[in-house]
Amino acid sequence: DSGYPRVVKSWKRGTPLSEATTVFEAQQTDVAANMYSYHDRGHVHEFQLRSITFYTSQYFYRALTVEGVQNVTADMEEVPFREVPIPEDAELGTFANMALITLRSDLNVGGGTTTFKAGSLVAVPMPELMQENWTNAVELFVPTPSRSLSSSTETKDYIVIKILEDVRTKLEFWKYCPETQSWSKQVSSDDSGEDDDAGSIPVGQDVSVSSHCRNSEADNTLWLWRDGYLVPDTLEIASAEDCCKSTEFIKAKPAMFNAGGLIVEQHFATSKDGTRIPYFVMRKEDLKMDGSNAVLLDAYGGFEISLLPGYSAGVGAGWLERGGVKVVANIRGGGEYGPTWHQAALKSKRYKCFEDIEAVAQALIDSGLTSREKLACIGGSNGGLLVGNLITRPIASSLFGAAVCQVPLLDMKRYNKLLAGASWMGEYGNPDTDDWKFLRNHSPYHLLRHDILCKPEMDDNGVLVEPTESTNPDWKCPKTLFTTSTRDDRVHPGHARKMVASLLEEAGEEKAPTVLYWENTEGGHGGAADNSQRAHMWALTYNFLAQALDLESS
Repeated sequence: DSGYPRVVKSWKRGTPLSEATTVFEAQQTDVAANMYSYHDRGHVHEFQLRSITFYTSQYFYRALTVEGVQNVTADMEEVPFREVPIPEDAELGTFANMALITLRSDLNVGGGTTTFKAGSLVAVPMPELMQENWTNAVELFVPTPSRSLSSSTETKDYIVIKILEDVRTKLEFWKYCPETQSWSKQVSSDDSGEDDDAGSIPVGQDVSVSSHCRNSEADNTLWLWRDGYLVPDTLEIASAEDCCKSTEFIKAKPAMFNAGGLIVEQHFATSKDGTRIPYFVMRKEDLKMDGSNAVLLDAYGGFEISLLPGYSAGVGAGWLERGGVKVVANIRGGGEYGPTWHQAALKSKRYKCFEDIEAVAQALIDSGLTSREKLACIGGSNGGLLVGNLITRPIASSLFGAAVCQVPLLDMKRYNKLLAGASWMGEYGNPDTDDWKFLRNHSPYHLLRHDILCKPEMDDNGVLVEPTESTNPDWKCPKTLFTTSTRDDRVHPGHARKMVASLLEEAGEEKAPTVLYWENTEGGHGGAADNSQRAHMWALTYNFLAQALDLESS
């Protein structure tokens, strides 16, 4: 139903595809199926993967020999697959003969005597894992309320773990000894390991590493990438052997905007339930806190995706250089604090991410940085769903003077019937079940037409029901620009089209005085097919915001 492949076949090159043999098949309701084998530091692993939802999977495993994988096709291999005994919401990888398990929920083993926390990275010998023997398991990362696992990279002898500490990056290094099948945490000479801030990257900057070649087993050399909101991408070469302490500069992108006089700050807002929500502010250092500054608030809040600092020429040249302020909020639903941060805004708890962005917006106004007339929100895809809710929720719609809603989901009753929508039911819920009861509460199209504008709505029995009164009779839509693409193959442009039609034709100028719509005929989910179209799209966006927030007078 998701539109992704669910049947895996073994095909011999040069023969008709019709002769290919099916070797693995997932269920019709699954997101996808996959099967893959690879060499890993002297070992050969083969997996079958059934992706049940975006966040749940079933792994099947068999160990192969080098000779076997070279000479025997998948359909002729006699070694049977066995299901890997890990939770369905865990992710699985390998390093040599070790299984690497990333947990999304707590895992109790040994009859409940040992618990590995959600967000942990656990290493255990693969043969022992298949026997459900966790005796030699090692926790390479354990989360805390402020620390989460962002990613990991492998070299010949090391695993490099990228950690977020309140959305600030730090790298940790673990060395593997194949002779003893043991792990040891490495500490650089300038890091005692006792200070959590040691080795952390400055606020508003980021660092990442990747193997310097396609074969991570070759050596312990790494590419090291640095960038930040005000710092252009820089490429260096480093080594895991000294924890990347010594680096060699390779190349840097030129600065694409003037960052002189600009600063990046990190603050925290308090959401409705008391949760601290971090957000970054990019602004001029000598800015007056008198409420007159044009501020663009960006967020995503879904799919366990973290919004980390990164250099954007478009933001710099199109907004910051012109005097605008950019804010990035790390709201729940993302991955900034691990799987629990994501799960806190999943399905029926979706409203938490809306409350988070409302708290950040209110904090920006209360600080004197901006005011309602000077504050705009922006988001695309899942972030477009967020913006759709912000312009229709009673509190949020009164906090923003403008909004940009890009390639959005807006009709949550039908999203699973359109393009790749069925694959997202693990994130949002299934509107064809009782999940619709909570999905209805954050479906912007329904909030607008039925709750605010009092248009008839079909009930569960197929009968049109007239609402008695508007839930927000004083509602007024912020000045809003919708952008989408005719050829979006993930989020159907019908979401944006019908929302705009309702705003223009049913709400009218009195309640929705400024509603603009731009649909590119090319470009897919990104909204643009090439750099020229992308530049045009963002020029439209920033010029709309500049006019809507009266940027030039700020």
